[in-house]
Amino acid sequence: MESATDDKTSAATQAEAAPTLAAELKAPTVTRAYQCQCGRPVFLRNSQCLACHTPLGYVVEHLGVVPLAPDAREAAESDTFTVFGDPQGRTYRRCDNLLTPAACNWMVPAPREGDDPSFNTDGLVPGLCLACSVTRTIPDLSIESNGELWRKLELAKRRLVSQLLALKLPVVTRLADPVHGLAFDFLGNVPGGPHVMTGHQMGVITLNAEEAEDAVRERIRAEMREPYRTLVGHFRHEIGHYYWDLLVQPTHWLEPFRELFGDESADYAAALQAYYESGPPPDWANRFVTSYASSHPWEDWAETWAHYLHMADTADTAMSFGVDAQNVELTSDLFELSDLWRPEHPEAGEFLDFLNGWVRLTNVLNELSRSMGQPDYYPFVLPRVAVGKLQFIHEVISEQRAPKQAHP
Repeated sequence: MESATDDKTSAATQAEAAPTLAAELKAPTVTRAYQCQCGRPVFLRNSQCLACHTPLGYVVEHLGVVPLAPDAREAAESDTFTVFGDPQGRTYRRCDNLLTPAACNWMVPAPREGDDPSFNTDGLVPGLCLACSVTRTIPDLSIESNGELWRKLELAKRRLVSQLLALKLPVVTRLADPVHGLAFDFLGNVPGGPHVMTGHQMGVITLNAEEAEDAVRERIRAEMREPYRTLVGHFRHEIGHYYWDLLVQPTHWLEPFRELFGDESADYAAALQAYYESGPPPDWANRFVTSYASSHPWEDWAETWAHYLHMADTADTAMSFGVDAQNVELTSDLFELSDLWRPEHPEAGEFLDFLNGWVRLTNVLNELSRSMGQPDYYPFVLPRVAVGKLQFIHEVISEQRAPKQAHP
């Protein structure tokens, strides 16, 4: 990765004094390294340990995949579970989508008499977990190939929702809040009908299911001249629009947003038309994380938001697995406090550590990709202006994790 920063001291000099990746990033927001009760590693999509066959499931209260045990207080044939090692704890059932093409391994609360009233299934579709309850429309499963597309879409969405929960961002279904709740429509193109456009409107995120087909997505990526196009990237971008409506537009963050990103009241349709007809401005790389971010302040926000989620989740995963980038040879300088939007903010140093840990980590990841003859894992450049926008997003999210924090 290269960063378009002002002249700095050499990367080698800074590297001598720099802490390890783990020290710079301190600790993951949530671990991505899960473990079965037998000690074997398991992963976000697993519903059973392949080594000892212990049932596994994602439990929202634990923010991760945990080993499960049949509820000892129920009949032997009961389909309820407790977290392994906690036989008197809360009980859960499998999401009904486990046995569908979605193959969901998330757990649904199964409250018993005397349980905490907050432990309920309000807002969930009966039988479905939180991640599946926010899906409103699935692809037409009478078309055989759509089952695999649905599986890929749900897998990426579960990754997204698990990260949102870890960041303490609100994840509310339309059943719980018909006005501000979240819903996903996975639609396919119909012969003779209009082309399904991926996008967001009033809490409803629409994804063209064909994007889950790798060959289709790669063709579009090449046509659009994008360095990166993935399902999880689509989800993170579109959820950015949702959170702008929720966390920025009606709050004290709107004015600083306009200072950094621009006036969102500019004609959106006209801005996109101009972008697609004329392309980005020649100097876009000095101000934006991607060329598309230059099209309109809303798209700048969504692209930068997605980038922040990429960074945070990848860093969490790296730290969870003990990846150490201390000795990496940097191809760029590290950032300094003066590169930030608000260097005087009490958490500016923490954000800077996260940012520079990311610089080190992506150098390692790019070298690993090159070792396999693959394109760079991280094909982006972070200009200084974009770093300020990333700090803004970091502060918006941090406020959600500490609601009583004073406003800027």
